[in-house]
Amino acid sequence: MKRWVLAAALAVAAGNQGLASDLPPPAPAPGPRTPAAYIPPPSPVYNWGGLYFGFNAGYGFGTSNFVDPVDPGGQTGNFSVTGFVAGPMIGVNFQTDGFVYGAEADFDGSLMDGKKASPFCSTGTQCETKSRWIGTLRARLGYAADRVLFYGTAGGALANVSVGQSGVFQSTTKGGWTAGAGLEAALTESLTARLEYLYVKLGNTMCTDPSACGSDAGLPAGIDNPNDTVKFSTSMIRFGLVYKFR
Repeated sequence: MKRWVLAAALAVAAGNQGLASDLPPPAPAPGPRTPAAYIPPPSPVYNWGGLYFGFNAGYGFGTSNFVDPVDPGGQTGNFSVTGFVAGPMIGVNFQTDGFVYGAEADFDGSLMDGKKASPFCSTGTQCETKSRWIGTLRARLGYAADRVLFYGTAGGALANVSVGQSGVFQSTTKGGWTAGAGLEAALTESLTARLEYLYVKLGNTMCTDPSACGSDAGLPAGIDNPNDTVKFSTSMIRFGLVYKFR
């Protein structure tokens, strides 16, 4: 009887070992957890909106022409009027998605000057055109690629125009229009720099003072006042620094 019990126990033990050999090996103990890779938060998109103030400086290069409207053949022909310009600006921007729009005013002192000797001018003199200041009031519309702004601009212009001969001038203030384009980049959150081109077309100036423009050709001085029409337009390339109020 004992032998039968012992045989049964050995059979059960052998069966249990067979079942254990069929089970999968135990899973390894968990090791240290690998930290997730750090993903920095996205940088905020630059905001171009707000009030700003700045200063620009550059160079103007234009043309002028003295014409007698009674005798269109009597004229100096175009001559260059060039010089440095510089002055303050103020404006405001609004932004909707990538589109930036607003208004800007500027006032530049000007050293633009040009002269030409011509049979049209009094004997021994040169006809001369110069401008001592130019101001504009313009709308701006552009598209911002984060910290870089591409824009176009257009509006009205007002400028001093002085015309004459031999250092004697007749000065007036003339209105006109202006248009251009520019590129502006943010250097810091509050400071930007820009490069801008503007074309300025002013209304014609009439020179009617004999002491400034002499008399009509062939007539003695004082017998007939001049009636010269003086045309003046200019292009300006300007660099500017702008401070944005936050």
